[in-house]
Amino acid sequence: MADGFLGFRTSFMLDFVVCALAAVVPALVYSIYLVKFKGKYVAHRNLQLGLAVVLLIAVGAFEVDMQMIQGGWQNVVAKREILLSVEQLQSVKYVLWIHLVFAVSSPILWAVTIVLALRRMPKPLAPSDHSPLHKKLGWASVIDLTLTSVTGLWFYYVAFVQQ
Repeated sequence: MADGFLGFRTSFMLDFVVCALAAVVPALVYSIYLVKFKGKYVAHRNLQLGLAVVLLIAVGAFEVDMQMIQGGWQNVVAKREILLSVEQLQSVKYVLWIHLVFAVSSPILWAVTIVLALRRMPKPLAPSDHSPLHKKLGWASVIDLTLTSVTGLWFYYVAFVQQ
């Protein structure tokens, strides 16, 4: 694939996922607003399911691009006009490992939250006995997804933007 569209020598899919990471947190906040302040349970569910599907597809396409087309993130970093020093590359690896902790745990936690909600929430949607656990899992998912986003943006910055 060609270089990314954000003006750095990355890949289209890497830039797309970075944009998705920037958009997911406001979308999560809006979803919480819908359910907590407006009582719009169906809209909350639909937004969560839509976000989950879009992010699953985006991350799947990103991984195919990164691993099979680009040959790994280090090959993308090697496209930089100004190469990273050994120390900078070590720092990038450190940030990537931090990001991966959240990037791996987020979809698992979010999937558990969604699956349990789909199985245990009453129809039509309304508060139920499952609501206290759902709130805890939901907040844990939001925090985990926010940390995934923040660390993903941090990785993009240190790997591709920072001079």
